[in-house]
Amino acid sequence: MSNESHEADYQRVAAPTGPRRYLGNSSIEIINAPPRRRPPGHVVFDFDGTLSVIREGWPEVMVPMMVEALSATGTRESSDELYKIAHGFVMELNGKQTIYQMIRLSEEIRARGGRPEDPQVYKQRYHDRLMQRIESRHQRLRDGKAKPQDMLVPHSLELLAALQARGAQLYLASGTDLDYVRAEASLLGLDRFFGKHIYGALADYKAFSKAMVIQRILSDHQIDGELLLGFGDGYVEIQNIKSAGGIAVAVASDEAGRSGKPDEWKRDRLVGAGADLVIPDYQDQAALLAWLWNEG
Repeated sequence: MSNESHEADYQRVAAPTGPRRYLGNSSIEIINAPPRRRPPGHVVFDFDGTLSVIREGWPEVMVPMMVEALSATGTRESSDELYKIAHGFVMELNGKQTIYQMIRLSEEIRARGGRPEDPQVYKQRYHDRLMQRIESRHQRLRDGKAKPQDMLVPHSLELLAALQARGAQLYLASGTDLDYVRAEASLLGLDRFFGKHIYGALADYKAFSKAMVIQRILSDHQIDGELLLGFGDGYVEIQNIKSAGGIAVAVASDEAGRSGKPDEWKRDRLVGAGADLVIPDYQDQAALLAWLWNEG
């Protein structure tokens, strides 16, 4: 892989859109209609919020942990004030590897006169608490009490099967630690679609980024970005796909409600990142693929 490891902060590169326009009567919102081009042969997916909802509710674990750490500095700010600050930068950095949020926490502690621990310590503390929250979800999947569809963005399996049937090579690239991604992809039955092409954050965070995965795809297959398609609910993968010349589909998923309607906060953020299309889930995957494959 290249050494392009840094994940840039969010920057709005596209203005808010005017009246919304859709593909026929579907839920597929067209922001930038890509020109007619060869059908995509390589498709990159983010994991959490794009396919898996096992970790739905993760900010409710991360932000209170950060409030505790900030309060311990002796700051005069109230818990409510600290919650607002922490929630703000956690969501601002959402889409980057988890370690970046912990680096920011360390900076905020230092700014308040505290002596922060290593960001990896905060990251492990967060993961330990998150595992306590979601272990029951893992267990229900292992026991068969929950079906993978219960913990996937609706119609994910149909989309992946349809892409595979069209001969597309699929890749999974997540800001979550690789071991967790592999384990949860297996529980959800997604490993059969991605095989060895499952990537995630490493202990040395500079040794991995979604941009590196994309550049490796282009390099290994000697292709340009015209053959690249990406799906994600975070700004990082949208910007990375667009920078490579691919088509970026924003998945503005309503993880908790599964309403079939886009999460408006996600939609605005991803449109601002330059997404070409916005979908709430994969309910209209057949129409989406037919359009992308120039089938009418």
